[in-house]
Amino acid sequence: MESKALSTATKQQADAAAAATKPSLRKPVFVKVESLKPGTNGHTLVVKVVRSNTVLNKKPRYQNSKIAECLVGDETGAILFTARNDQVDLMKPGNTVVLRNAKIDMFKGSMRLAVDKWGRVEVTEPQAFEVKEDNNLSLVEYELVNVVEEL
Repeated sequence: MESKALSTATKQQADAAAAATKPSLRKPVFVKVESLKPGTNGHTLVVKVVRSNTVLNKKPRYQNSKIAECLVGDETGAILFTARNDQVDLMKPGNTVVLRNAKIDMFKGSMRLAVDKWGRVEVTEPQAFEVKEDNNLSLVEYELVNVVEEL
């Protein structure tokens, strides 16, 4: 019986030591809207919602499908954010939200910001900045060009 108690105690000590050596979570690096580039991902931003427009609101038998296009931004610029399902309810005009692990999707040649299942949308306390709507990154049209290297 004593050996069982000793093995349990040593196991608990080993678990505590493993937890102590476990790498800590890294701090998020917040970026500004103007620094977003096509085809990038893993962005963490604090943005204000300027307006929200519901594009799709389907209610099939098994699963609701809601999509809204929201203009979001900070003091450096603005971009369209594609909100899906539960995210639509959080994206009310005037809300300040934190977008974690956001990615840039290309839609008809323009950039859209999106958060998939690996990211998170959180409503936070209001911030003091004004959104710079005249620098809308979604209005810039990009074209994919193949570069052929000649030898």
